[in-house]
Amino acid sequence: MLTSPEIIAFLPTINSEKSKRFYCNLLALKLESEDDYALVFRGENISLRITVVPELIPHPFTVLGFSIDNIESQIITLKAKGVNFENYNSLEQDAFGIWTSPSKARIAWFKDPDGNLISLTQLPK
Repeated sequence: MLTSPEIIAFLPTINSEKSKRFYCNLLALKLESEDDYALVFRGENISLRITVVPELIPHPFTVLGFSIDNIESQIITLKAKGVNFENYNSLEQDAFGIWTSPSKARIAWFKDPDGNLISLTQLPK
């Protein structure tokens, strides 16, 4: 059994400079370290390691998510910075692109420069 592990999330990138700009400038994550192999960002009680890979086929499902407050405000801010949010014909999404799940969590999706699908989730109170 692991004792008090700190979780590290991993994502791939084929272009570390684009990833660095995206995660630093658009998402405002703190860059903790950088080398030829990876970028490491720090979030609240978690590290995000973006590993440099020679090629990448993005998955069609969410690979990273952020639990946030006030999802509309976050979407407006990110759209103003050029982030495009995904729309899915199979889901009922509002004008912001937010889908309300059966649990009442409100979720919206966007992609990073490598096509990795990321979600924003506002949990019900």
